[in-house]
Amino acid sequence: MARGTHAAVRVKAMQFGQTQSQHNDIYAVIDLGSNSFHMLMVKVVAGSVQVIGRVKRKVRLAAGLNDSLVLSKEAMTRGWECLALFAERLQDIPASNIRIVGTATLRLARNVKTFLTEAEQILGHKIEVISGEEEARIIYLGVAHTSNCEANRLVIDIGGASTEVVVGQGFQPLLLSSLNMGCVTYLERYFQNNELSEQNFNAAIAAAEREIQSVAEQYLAQGWQNAVGASGTVQALQEILVAQGKDEVITLSRLETVLQQALACGHMDQLMIPGLAQERKQVFPSGLAILIALFRVLQIKGMTLSGGALREGVLYGMLPQLQHQDVRASTVQSMMVRYFIDQQHANRVADMAAMLAQQLDSQWKLQSFEGLSILRCGALLHELGLLIEYKNHHHHGAYIINHAELPGFTRAQQQLLMALVHNHRADLNKDILARQTMTSVLLAVRLTRILRLAVILSMRRRHEALPAVQVQAHAEALHLTLPTGWLEHHPLMRAELEQEALYQQQAGWQLIVQ
Repeated sequence: MARGTHAAVRVKAMQFGQTQSQHNDIYAVIDLGSNSFHMLMVKVVAGSVQVIGRVKRKVRLAAGLNDSLVLSKEAMTRGWECLALFAERLQDIPASNIRIVGTATLRLARNVKTFLTEAEQILGHKIEVISGEEEARIIYLGVAHTSNCEANRLVIDIGGASTEVVVGQGFQPLLLSSLNMGCVTYLERYFQNNELSEQNFNAAIAAAEREIQSVAEQYLAQGWQNAVGASGTVQALQEILVAQGKDEVITLSRLETVLQQALACGHMDQLMIPGLAQERKQVFPSGLAILIALFRVLQIKGMTLSGGALREGVLYGMLPQLQHQDVRASTVQSMMVRYFIDQQHANRVADMAAMLAQQLDSQWKLQSFEGLSILRCGALLHELGLLIEYKNHHHHGAYIINHAELPGFTRAQQQLLMALVHNHRADLNKDILARQTMTSVLLAVRLTRILRLAVILSMRRRHEALPAVQVQAHAEALHLTLPTGWLEHHPLMRAELEQEALYQQQAGWQLIVQ
């Protein structure tokens, strides 16, 4: 795009912006990454963030960085053309609600001022090139604000020119590193001939292992209980695993299986792995090599995908009113407000579900399973679809959950939540329970059965009407015991429980009510 065209975009944006009212509750974050440029736009609604726009363009800025760390004019032009598109969306957002950050390639480029001068003129806003350590800190905060975890966790983000590695707890990063390896730079260095050969992969993995060894000792000494990935490489691998019938957990053995699938393709043009999206193919082999090295050197047992990273960390840094909150709880509360859910009743059902789960823990070992948190969320949101209509409100609620942005939930957790809401009443759909990948079908079924009983036992919508109930499990048979004479005095509840026993029997489970 010519410089005159950039100027025309700026003038048009200024003229258009003068006629628009500014929206103080709308925020925008732009991340000038080494592989892609991203723009995230959100609106603050009911104490939570609602995504109203995402724009992503593959710029591959790092591919234009030569051995002398000079950024090519071609790469800079690709970046400027992308930013001209972004500029149109920024025009009526207050400047204080916009933050633009540049990462590894812009940190390294010796002629970065040339790029920044033109880029800032196009956008009409300053660009902040952040240090590697600051990038790692912000990435960790983005993960903390979008993925619940009380234990120490390892966070890894493989970027285009750097890889950030963080150990933290809650909202506090404890150990930060930014390593000089990325999926674009390793693509240019080790896969330049486009061959998916053992020689290329081994060279890339060995180089990454050497880079990681410089920090491995302190990370292994620090330790962690959970590991999450915040990059496109991790997302691509999760998509591959799910497409190939596995759950969402990435392990070293699964990485090595995918590596063999890539080797069997032989050439980048022939890279066809089930579940690998077309847009991810170009930098996938180099990202895979780096991730294998990280698993080997840091002895990572398993990894899941985070709900956010750098952009979300930058965003929440502009929203002090939403910082250091229980993100999952805030998301559920926001959904309850937006869809006019009876919060008192929702909490009544959630408490009943928790009581039943506690009684069943000795037989079903539920307390050590994170699904209890999803069970509570399912109870709180089980009437989500009532705003649409009653008869199929469980289907409507599941549809909303399946298609909503839910900070604090991974995609797999969101799928389990959707399955619980869909199955909390009427006919059971075992296929939906089988398709979720957060846990086993057996555990998903158990949570569903608990939620269904909690909904029925709370149907009077009055706390004083809740029965003193006891539940036990003998294998998968549930025995529900109510006070003597209670069923005779509550014929509607008795009829509902008898119908529920039939529903469960049709699905292959036994429910005995006495």
